[in-house]
Amino acid sequence: MKNTLLMLGLAAMSGAVGAEEKHCSSLLDLEVRRLAGDEMVNLCDAYQGKVILIVNTASKCGFTPQYEGLERLYGRYGDQGLVVLGFPSNDFAGQEPGNEQEIQTFCRLTYSVEFPMFEKVGVKRGKAAPLFQRLNAAGAPYPKWNFYKYLIDRQGNFVDHFTSITKPESGKVVKAIESLL
Repeated sequence: MKNTLLMLGLAAMSGAVGAEEKHCSSLLDLEVRRLAGDEMVNLCDAYQGKVILIVNTASKCGFTPQYEGLERLYGRYGDQGLVVLGFPSNDFAGQEPGNEQEIQTFCRLTYSVEFPMFEKVGVKRGKAAPLFQRLNAAGAPYPKWNFYKYLIDRQGNFVDHFTSITKPESGKVVKAIESLL
């Protein structure tokens, strides 16, 4: 009888421990460096359970004013679980020529960007950073220009993408985000 109770107790405890473990999606199971810093961020640890909008950005592009809409989305839905993650890239027409400190200063001073920004990366096929390779493997196209937007659900699955011409606050993007919150 004692052995049975002991076994039941151990089984219950192991079940409780197992229930606390979080499973990270392979899409987000990687570390990236914060913009203009040394801090590494594990995307699973930091953003698992959130709705994520990943954007490849550039400071000297015709779509650069989209920073305003991205920041408004982040402010409007952040408390409900949305996070916007910006990844500057110089892959298209040299439109992100600055170093990371210059990019950070530009984003904060010009557009009051508060959403998380990360290291300057490659996003084109053949030279894409691991996150963009994983997005592609999950069914997303590689960006064809700056300000492609990739929507990830709370389980870390790729849901949809929006091209550069789709404004962050368009009905299409807002509806997709709201359906996941």
